[in-house]
Amino acid sequence: MTRIPSHSVADAPDASRSLLEEMIQFSPTGQPLNMHAQMAHSPAVLQAYVSLRRAAAHQGTLDQRIRAALMLTSAAAAGNDYAVAVLSMLALRSGWQQDDVDALRAGKDLGDATTDALIGLVRTAADGQGRVSDAAWADAVAGGWTDEQLAEAFASLGLAVFTAYFLNYAATELDLPAGR
Repeated sequence: MTRIPSHSVADAPDASRSLLEEMIQFSPTGQPLNMHAQMAHSPAVLQAYVSLRRAAAHQGTLDQRIRAALMLTSAAAAGNDYAVAVLSMLALRSGWQQDDVDALRAGKDLGDATTDALIGLVRTAADGQGRVSDAAWADAVAGGWTDEQLAEAFASLGLAVFTAYFLNYAATELDLPAGR
């Protein structure tokens, strides 16, 4: 049973309405996802979520495909089926193949040393509550990732963990296919 009430655009708090409308634009169902509908109960929560999304999309240097992989990796480590389902769909829409999505969900490498170095760093951070070894950091640097990109990768981790933890906290019911 969910713990936080869900809202439509019509009955959401005033400060959440425009943000909820924005989330509908990205929804695969054309309706607010349960997670957004629950986040809307607290305008501060929905604003925090939307702000992280916007910052990564509009000010980030990592492309959507890499951000999707980093978020899926982080969500899988956080252990929330809802977040993994949503981010698996996002990864597929971003150009990853189903085999890649399955590998990301399972914590496996993709076979591209550069990409795997960054994904491995974020996976280590997700598993270690933000902590990474000097060796993992050095591997990412050796993979060609800049300091800015390494810092930015944390935003993808942060967004995925924020989302997964909220979904766990709110006991949000899955309204999408769980995937494979």
